[in-house]
Amino acid sequence: MRLFFYILLAHLAIAEDKYTTKYDNVDIDAVISNERLLQNYIKCLLDLVVCSEDGSELKGNMPDAIQNNCAKCSDKQKEGSDKLILYLIENKPEYWQLLEEKYDPTGENTKKFIESKTMVTEKTDTYTTESGAKW
Repeated sequence: MRLFFYILLAHLAIAEDKYTTKYDNVDIDAVISNERLLQNYIKCLLDLVVCSEDGSELKGNMPDAIQNNCAKCSDKQKEGSDKLILYLIENKPEYWQLLEEKYDPTGENTKKFIESKTMVTEKTDTYTTESGAKW
């Protein structure tokens, strides 16, 4: 549960070509539902508090993960990152705005992320039957 943002962009401890999978079993829903924990990671990423060890690793890898569309992330990390980012954009836009100002000041990567999620949603809707079953 300490890992709030490994999911944001799954960045804790870079391996040669992938980020570590050490934290892949973190319960993202538990992190999202813990406002205090969420705020602590946001503050860490914004240099407002001293970071925990995992927060420091996350912060160190954040720019690379954002610029390279989480290319070094495992599939599970990408899923968690997507879930957390969408949660922040939809439910905590004030947090997302601060993070975007620091890590994506042009908004280019956020725009690409939202467009990619829209394309996936549209593609998924194409394969939905009248009963709601998805193919």
